Amino acid sequence: MKIKIILSIAALVFLASANSMAQKTLREATKGKFLFGVAVNMQQVNGVNPIESELIAKEFSAIVPENVMKPQPIQPEENKFFWDSADKFVAFGEKNKQVVTSHCLMWHSQIGRWMFVDAEGKDVSPEVLKERMHKHISAVVGRYKGRIKGWDVVNEAFEDNGKYRNSKFYQILGKDFIKYAFQFAHEADPDAELNYNDYNVENPAKCDAIVALVKELKSAGCRIDAVGTQAHWHMKSPSLEATETSFKKLKATGVHILVTEWDISILPSPFEGAEISKNFSYSKEMDPYRDGVPDSVQKKWDKRMLDMFGLFLKYNDVIDRVTLWGLSDNVSWLNNFPIRGRKDYPLLFDRNNQRKSVVEEMIKLAEKYK
Repeated sequence: MKIKIILSIAALVFLASANSMAQKTLREATKGKFLFGVAVNMQQVNGVNPIESELIAKEFSAIVPENVMKPQPIQPEENKFFWDSADKFVAFGEKNKQVVTSHCLMWHSQIGRWMFVDAEGKDVSPEVLKERMHKHISAVVGRYKGRIKGWDVVNEAFEDNGKYRNSKFYQILGKDFIKYAFQFAHEADPDAELNYNDYNVENPAKCDAIVALVKELKSAGCRIDAVGTQAHWHMKSPSLEATETSFKKLKATGVHILVTEWDISILPSPFEGAEISKNFSYSKEMDPYRDGVPDSVQKKWDKRMLDMFGLFLKYNDVIDRVTLWGLSDNVSWLNNFPIRGRKDYPLLFDRNNQRKSVVEEMIKLAEKYK
């Protein structure tokens, strides 16, 4: 009888331990290695779907706004600021004891045309653009001084070939617009971490251009803490080797690395990257998994996700944060980019807000790293 009781108690302890293991989160598993974050939309902040809001609070140690702190939503017209959504976003992270970061201060897209033109619709002078940038950055960073850990100061300033993007910023101010943005952000909050952010950082030409930028900013006395690689990736590109090479190059400059917008599209793509202006016509051939992903394909996606996560862990001495661009497949922007109306499966939670099986493998892998 005693033996049966002892065995029963042992079984209960085992089951409790197994259940505890199953409930462990990536937030817990990556503690001490890097922050594990997610991009959040306002429906989630406002609790429209309580399950999503609860998952974000439980599973992630950091959050970033998906849209509400980009230039246009914050200041759609000159001197007309809309703070309500951004205020709620920051308060949401604070309530959940999460690190709050922001995206983004200066970007050629999702920015009001007023920033670049005068009353007659002509390009403003370099002095006027510089002053408008200063006012915007000072107002936004200053409002959240001490509450937001880090800022994506400039987003996507380079083409894939390493040349500066011919944006209005560049046309009017040249490459110095980046330097000014970093200076203004540092003045507004001297303790905030300041980052440059871009996609296809694994592309050698673009990576080399970013490395040169980091060196130039440092030589000019600007604070730059990290480079963000958006990590909007595909099933075959970038390669693990190309990604690691980019990490090595960035690490050599003395900055840290952020994985800022991680997702891996399982669908075929007409191009690589995240150039927001790209769009293509719908076809069934480009949307093959309307009824679900075959097991063989899912296993390949799982391996791809796990391999990249392993690389992040390998470089956890310089990778400060890994952020998923969205909570679940259901809310991913990739359902509509670069082809509208597709059904993609690029994130760690499925359309029912359930963990995918690869999450447990990621947790086990993280626990092997000290």
